[in-house]
Amino acid sequence: MPTLPGHGASGTERLELHRTREMAESFGVDAAAYHAARPSYPDALVQRIVDGQSTPSILDIGCGTGIAALQLREAGGDVVGIEPDQRMAEFARSRGLSVEHSTFEAWDPRDRSFDIVTAAQSWHWVDPTIGPTKAATILRPGGRLAIFGHVFEPPEDVAQALADAFRRAVPDSPFTTSGRRPLQTYRAGYEHIAETLRVTSLFGDVDVWQFDWTRTYQRDEWLALLATTGSLTPSRSKQGPRFCRPSDALSMHAADRSRWNTSRSPPRAAAAPSCRMGIMTVYERAEHGRGQLRT
Repeated sequence: MPTLPGHGASGTERLELHRTREMAESFGVDAAAYHAARPSYPDALVQRIVDGQSTPSILDIGCGTGIAALQLREAGGDVVGIEPDQRMAEFARSRGLSVEHSTFEAWDPRDRSFDIVTAAQSWHWVDPTIGPTKAATILRPGGRLAIFGHVFEPPEDVAQALADAFRRAVPDSPFTTSGRRPLQTYRAGYEHIAETLRVTSLFGDVDVWQFDWTRTYQRDEWLALLATTGSLTPSRSKQGPRFCRPSDALSMHAADRSRWNTSRSPPRAAAAPSCRMGIMTVYERAEHGRGQLRT
């Protein structure tokens, strides 16, 4: 995803929010493959969100297949998920999660309140004029709003190969520039989210966290992961948003394919270079009584 849309009130951003939601609907075509390809979150992040509470009640917005929700449950949380894609919701339920089919904007809390509200890779789907206020109304005093996600930043040689392939396969894509620095882009996006939360005066201090680590992907694992991102998702229809499959883009340029192989690869297994992934987190700890709407 090239930007973090939806955190302003302009018509352009709302159009991008609508397009992003359409893109997200493509992920449910194969929920099992999505779940298998996506990485989990660092234990340190999960523990910091839970912050030592024994059984915190947690609302997970846009829970998808339940990757973050399962980790939060394992950390002791009593988790309720909200998911607008019925296919993703059903998959999450098959993992033993409690999931309600709805967007966050339309979701009815039915007088429930929560210790923690989370949004893992999903806050950019939420209407910016509704999201912060609704989160504040369902948080208990002293509650937390945790917004976080992955940033995939491959090494320069892989980034160059992908940019070359994008120029061939989808020249109008924002991913055709090899000089992109996703970490910088997302950092700015999360800083913007933090500012939008601050100006509401509904919350306490807003902190932006970052966790860095390296993970090595095999070529097929990397291609499967790309299919779960906004840069390369299966096209739903000729009239819908223009997306493509990872194999389509990468097979467009023979030179690109060679960059995905190393001399250390086992037979018939091409190794993708390491991918640097950062967790960018906006973490909200409301002061006592400030997690409620002001009148």
